[in-house]
Amino acid sequence: MPQIELVNVEKRFGSGSGSTLALSSINLAIERGSFVSLCGPSGCGKSTLLSMVLGLQDTTAGEVRVGGERVTAPSMKIGTVFQDASLMPWRTVVSNILYPIELRKLPQKPFRERAMELLELTGLRKFADHYPAQLSGGMRQRVAICRALIGDPDILLMDEPFSALDALTREEISVELQSIWSARGKTVLFVTHSIREAVFLSDRVIVMGLTPGRIVEEFAIDLERPRTFAIETHPHFNELIHEIRESISRGRVPAQVVAAG
Repeated sequence: MPQIELVNVEKRFGSGSGSTLALSSINLAIERGSFVSLCGPSGCGKSTLLSMVLGLQDTTAGEVRVGGERVTAPSMKIGTVFQDASLMPWRTVVSNILYPIELRKLPQKPFRERAMELLELTGLRKFADHYPAQLSGGMRQRVAICRALIGDPDILLMDEPFSALDALTREEISVELQSIWSARGKTVLFVTHSIREAVFLSDRVIVMGLTPGRIVEEFAIDLERPRTFAIETHPHFNELIHEIRESISRGRVPAQVVAAG
């Protein structure tokens, strides 16, 4: 049974003649422990799809299931990381990580130990008592990943988490994310505009198209793990990038035009 499943999902905003069909006929199954990326042009509904998996938005039609159960509200089974780390400046690193535990009124001690383990995993243990203003952008985003993992969720949803970082930091944190994913065995659904990033990180890349948002094509990333950026010289790596780029270009053509053609 897939850990995440979208079955004939449709999302419409508004009502009546003024409504907009944002997503249409989305069928997607994601296996436990896999790393899947969503790519596609801006406005194709990638973030909307993530919001429905998270339980922040309802479907207009169809079902989203996590662990075989229909999603109706946010769950502790799912952690999230967004483009902005959104750390509270008056809290230390470890206090930011523990904030979701405070909200749930759970005992702090065992989770504090887990927070320190996560900081060790991301190379930030010595910064546990620092404040966000004392950290680089990449370090803040690592803290956000730790915060998403503190409740030991089964699933990690990531919406363009590295897009605000410089190129070198982005590469560095991509390697670290691969290590965290490998060590923790989480299921990751990752939204990115970077095709290279998607190919480097993923088991599968799902390409979405426009008007309405839809799945255009899927690519299996059959490259050995663990991956380093030396893989960028591999011919197959660059073949995959080219094929995905072409697929995204085709996805920019509205579905009605494709059908008419």
